[in-house]
Amino acid sequence: MNAHPSRRSELLMPAGSLERLRIAVLYGADAVYLGTPDMSLRTKSKFSLEDVRTGVAFAHDHGVRVYLTLNLFSHNKDIAKLADYVEVLREIRPDGVIIADPGVFRYLRKHAPELSLHVSTQANVCSWLTVDYWKEEGAELVVLAREVSFVELAEIREHCPDIKLETFVHGAMCMTYSGRCLLSNFLAERGANQGNCANSCRWMYKLHLRLKDGTSKEIELNEQNSELFEFLLEEGVRPGEFMPLEEDLRGSYILNSKDMCMMPKLDRLLSIGVDSLKVEGRNKSAYYVATVTRAYRRAIDAWYRDPEAWSPEPFMQELEGATNRGFTIGFHEGRLKNHAHNYDHTKSTAPWEYAAIVSELRDDGLVLEVRNRIDAGDVLDFLPPDPTRDSVLLRLYGFEIDGTDEVLEVVHGSLGHRVFVPWGAFDREDPEVIRKAFPPMTIIRKEAMLPEDDWRRIRLDRTAQKIELGETGREGAYRRQVGELQEAISTEEVDKRARSSRKGVEGCCGRGCNGCLMFWNDPEYAKAREMLAARKHGELLEQDGRVQEG
Repeated sequence: MNAHPSRRSELLMPAGSLERLRIAVLYGADAVYLGTPDMSLRTKSKFSLEDVRTGVAFAHDHGVRVYLTLNLFSHNKDIAKLADYVEVLREIRPDGVIIADPGVFRYLRKHAPELSLHVSTQANVCSWLTVDYWKEEGAELVVLAREVSFVELAEIREHCPDIKLETFVHGAMCMTYSGRCLLSNFLAERGANQGNCANSCRWMYKLHLRLKDGTSKEIELNEQNSELFEFLLEEGVRPGEFMPLEEDLRGSYILNSKDMCMMPKLDRLLSIGVDSLKVEGRNKSAYYVATVTRAYRRAIDAWYRDPEAWSPEPFMQELEGATNRGFTIGFHEGRLKNHAHNYDHTKSTAPWEYAAIVSELRDDGLVLEVRNRIDAGDVLDFLPPDPTRDSVLLRLYGFEIDGTDEVLEVVHGSLGHRVFVPWGAFDREDPEVIRKAFPPMTIIRKEAMLPEDDWRRIRLDRTAQKIELGETGREGAYRRQVGELQEAISTEEVDKRARSSRKGVEGCCGRGCNGCLMFWNDPEYAKAREMLAARKHGELLEQDGRVQEG
């Protein structure tokens, strides 16, 4: 597919704090969106108005656009704030203001006509007729609803060539209609469409039996009775059609949607000239922002370089490193499929996790600000902001605490540890190259220690996604892997493991990490070292020389 001749899609990333804004900018975002907690749909936003001013200035200095969210559905109490907020907007001069409420939209058109107005996804725009309406009202860009299919999106693009279109490509999905869930309001009195969703769909639910005397008793599942009966749902207008409700020892997750990931279909979006590709996640971590920004930046640039040779596979591998609930293409084909939900496992997981961030560069090395526990021998993966550079792996067997003579085997983010790493630790890299590749705010991740059920869920998610994307012949493997996951959950295994040896001296994972004593010094791995020189840094090697699937 060839690119739309007059449009190049921008990568729009979330910024839930000033730090995350800076990281999104450094890792390749074309634009960021943010807001203060009182006037946008994110009550957990960490932005003060002063932070907004600082963030906008930082982004503009780096040539990155900033869109401010004003997408609340206004109540009477909010109207008094609008005048002051508009004055702040006129001072800051963002590149766009995201609005959902028609009254707020008209207020800004009247009192700040110089501002570019974007229509929020909360406005539920699903047709070219509605897009055209907002264009006539003065909107410069419309964010389409997540429920719009690709066929509908292409038709909207064709009918509305003179207004910018934005669509979500990655992030959390609502199990119901985006932002309009009644569960949160009913169970926690927290309004989903006011930015305060309690995520009730992620909760664990258990069945209870109410007796005639009014008492309630939990239905306990155990080895003796679990095979004797099953739970069935019957919908009122479908008598006799029984739908199974599965529950393990932990409960049931019948409402739990997987995360949207449009990477497998990204080429289709780029080919029709969608102006802005939006990632959800203003409540996500700095590590999430860096990983997802880097993956989509690399994918978009690769497609524009050579659309015919483009493949999503290498970029999907990068995205799997960010915590997720499994991936789905959502409504891209017009309807959600069964594999878009995760019924057995609710938490987000990934084979990598946030470890540290580069806080300072010195002549003799760099300083890491530790964010989570790191043990001696952990595989550390340095993710360079430059999308043209591959990540660099490093093993350290001791951590030199900055400013002291103390060397620890374990460091913690909660204790505020700062670790000094000399350039010489990267014994297989050019120090000058490393210095340029890892500026301050570079993200470092480490291999996650996951229990067996997490590893099985990751494997199951991959199989489910392939089925959703149309690959045939995998249904048997999927059913088998569901059984394996349920068995791992029911045995309540707590032993955690990484994908590779954590110490290096205990065994070799074949990654060729800087500082790995086994790989670089043992004659047994001479052939592997030769093969790795011709492969991408960090790919695992099997004993027979093939690259591991990872």
